[in-house]
This record gives sequence, structure tokens and C-alpha cells, in this order.
Amino acid sequence: MAEPIISVSGLRGVVGESLDPVLASRFVAAFAAEIPAGAIVVTRDGRATGRMLADAISASLRAVGRDVVDADVAATPTTGVLVRDLGAAGGVQISASHNPPEYNGIKLFDGRGRVIPADAGQRVIEQYRSAATHWVRHDAVGGAAVCGDTTAAHLEKVLACVDVERIRAARYRVMLDANHGAGSVLGRPLLDALGCDVIVLGGDSDGKFAHPPEPTADNLADVLEQVTAAGAAIGFCQDPDADRLAVIDEAGRYLGEEYTLAMCVDHVLRQRAGAVVTNCSTSRMSEDLAAKYDVPFYRSKVGEANVCDVMIEHDAVIGGEGNGGVIDPRVGYVRDSFVGMALLLDAMARRDVPVSRLADELPRYEIVKTKFTVDAAKVSALLDELERSQVDAAADRMDGLRLDWPGKWLLVRASNTEPIVRAIAEAPDRCEAERLCHAVEEALAAL
Repeated sequence: MAEPIISVSGLRGVVGESLDPVLASRFVAAFAAEIPAGAIVVTRDGRATGRMLADAISASLRAVGRDVVDADVAATPTTGVLVRDLGAAGGVQISASHNPPEYNGIKLFDGRGRVIPADAGQRVIEQYRSAATHWVRHDAVGGAAVCGDTTAAHLEKVLACVDVERIRAARYRVMLDANHGAGSVLGRPLLDALGCDVIVLGGDSDGKFAHPPEPTADNLADVLEQVTAAGAAIGFCQDPDADRLAVIDEAGRYLGEEYTLAMCVDHVLRQRAGAVVTNCSTSRMSEDLAAKYDVPFYRSKVGEANVCDVMIEHDAVIGGEGNGGVIDPRVGYVRDSFVGMALLLDAMARRDVPVSRLADELPRYEIVKTKFTVDAAKVSALLDELERSQVDAAADRMDGLRLDWPGKWLLVRASNTEPIVRAIAEAPDRCEAERLCHAVEEALAAL
């Protein structure tokens, strides 16, 4: 059997090929061995294989002596809230995020309701690789409980971040594309609570995706047209586990995921001063906004857990990743599409402007993403050559190599699972961003 893709935050693979109930059981048993005593919350994102894996995972956790709280279909950020609200020792979200339907996966949460940090995740991997699972005797098997209300605590926290009555007064018509993932479970109640006239696409959490699950412009072509046909003020598009949010404006224009975070950063900083954190592959729009509002800006390695580490270190008021993942500490240290939706509606209502205006006011950049086949043994030499050839750039080796110039940047990182490097460049125009990525190709030729 092929190995799934394993990282410090969990794993994902093709069900029946690189992921099966036995492997999932061993992995969560390793997780249970590395966290303090207490119950573990188990949730899933609605994929057809989710219930099967949830049953196997719950059985495994009980077999190592853990009590399990089954919250069934829930968004990833809801899992984090439930862990804290129930006083659990950790959580397991069964999701393959934006991957196709044949995939599923496991995301791990610690007792603080956040994706486990890298050091803890590494210990789980080592425990899993050791194959030393310690099943308990019959009289020590854990219990099982069902979570009766999975959304109330999360809903309350999100609503507390915005002016609910002001949004209700606006009576926005909103289209929510949950695409048959977990997003509608809280998405519809949230938008109803905000007084919106809600049109939900893919509201059944059955994993029967109406379009490819990653909320990109190409995948959402039909949704763009439906937003304008419905006369909606805004379209919200979630990935299957609802931790990412893409936005469509009232004219049917795809604003995308990078703009989700930047618009939320602008809205929060208009009201509260404080640090902002994004990862090193996210658009510099948020960095520019931090400078505009004269607040500290910090960059982290790629990965949600890394962003959260830096947010906690600097007591940031908002942070996230350019994949549409907004992190608001008032709700939790998890990427949260529901926070994104509420903050954007609050921004529109507070200033009485359409979402297109919120986007058009932001600094304009173009991002280009490419990849190159590179033998792992040559990656270090490639980064050295790039840094040597781009002497006018500020170099940072925090995560791969990031080169910064005024108004533009280039990030080159090696993949953890494939013999490739990914190059991401951002500049005021696309031609310049493409030129920066071409510099990687030139550096490869020089090796």
C-alpha cells in the first residue's frame, strides 16, 4: 500500500490506496499517546468516506482508553471551538480539505483548540512510525458520547466579533456555495442570524461536490453567473471543511482568496490597533495595510500552525494565509471561513459600500505560481545560486528562500512530498511576477 502524505498537522491520502481504516486507526492512536488525558472530539467534513473513517477512528481511540465525543459533520474551525468548549484533550477532524472526492485525511487539534504545533506533530509522526500501539484491557476501554449541539458555541463567538444589528438592518442577499461540504452546517445559521436573505448551493453535506472542491476562479465559473443572476450582494465560496473562503462580488467578479484575508485585515485595523501575521507565501497586501495603519507586521513559515505560533507570540489581532484562511483570536486560532463572512458583511454595513469597493481600495498586485522539477540534493545549491544572482534583494531563509524588493517578492520552497520546488512571485504587474519566476529557471540552468 502506498504511503499517505503525512505532515506535522495530520495526513491525507486516497481512500483504499494510501489511506484505509487500519492506517487511520494507528495514526490517531499515536496522537492519543502524545496528548494529555481527556476526551477527544471527532468530526468530519461530509465526504462519502467520512463516516466510515470516523467509526474506525472512534473505535481506535476508545481501544486505547480515550473517551470520544462524536460531533459528526462539522467545519474544521468548529472542531477547534468544540475542543475548547467541551474541555477536551484534543480533536480529530476527518477531511482532505480541497482535494478531490477520492481523498480523505486527518487533521489534529490540541487541547487549546488549534492545529497542533510542529514539535507536537513531529512526536505523533515518530510514535506512528514506531508502530507501538498500546491497546487497553476490556475494563479500560473509553466511552462514547454524541455532541448534541455542534454550532451554538462557534456561532456565539463569531457574532460577538461584529455589529449584528447593523448587518441585519442592511438585509443583504447572500449566496453561499458550500459545495456539499461541511460549510452549510454553520454557514446557513450564521447568515440567518445576520438577517441575510440566504441562497445556499450544495447545502447537503454529502460530499457530492457540484464542482472541483478548491474554490478557484476556474472551478467557480458557474457560481459567478449565479451570484449575478440572483442579485446577490456577495457570494461566499467555501472549501469542503470550511476553513477557507473565496469571495465573489456583486457583479460576479471573482475576488479570490488572497483578497479575503486582506479585506478582513483592513476592516479589523480600522477598529483595533494590533499586530498582523501572515505566512511568507501570502500577498503583501496585508503587510501594506499594517504599514498604513502603523501596526507591527510579522511573517511566518508556510502552514496554519506556524501562523498561529507567531500570532500568539506577538498577540496579533488578526492573521491568516492567502488561501482564504482568516484567523481571528477572538474566535480561535484556526482558519475560519465564518469569521471571514461575518467580518466582510460587517465591513460592508459599517461603511455602506459594496464588497467590490472593499477590494478595489486595496493595493493591487499580481501573483504567479510555478513549479520546477529539482532533485532534492540540488535544492540547497539552487537557493544559494538564486541568492547570489539577486544581490539587490533582501534574502530570508526562514522557509526556503524569500527574496524581497520594494513592492515585489519571490519565494522558492522545496516540496516535502515531491522532487520539485515551488516558486511564488508577486509584483505590481503580471509580467514582472513572471520574470521573477523565470529567475528560478535561470538559476537552475546555472547549476
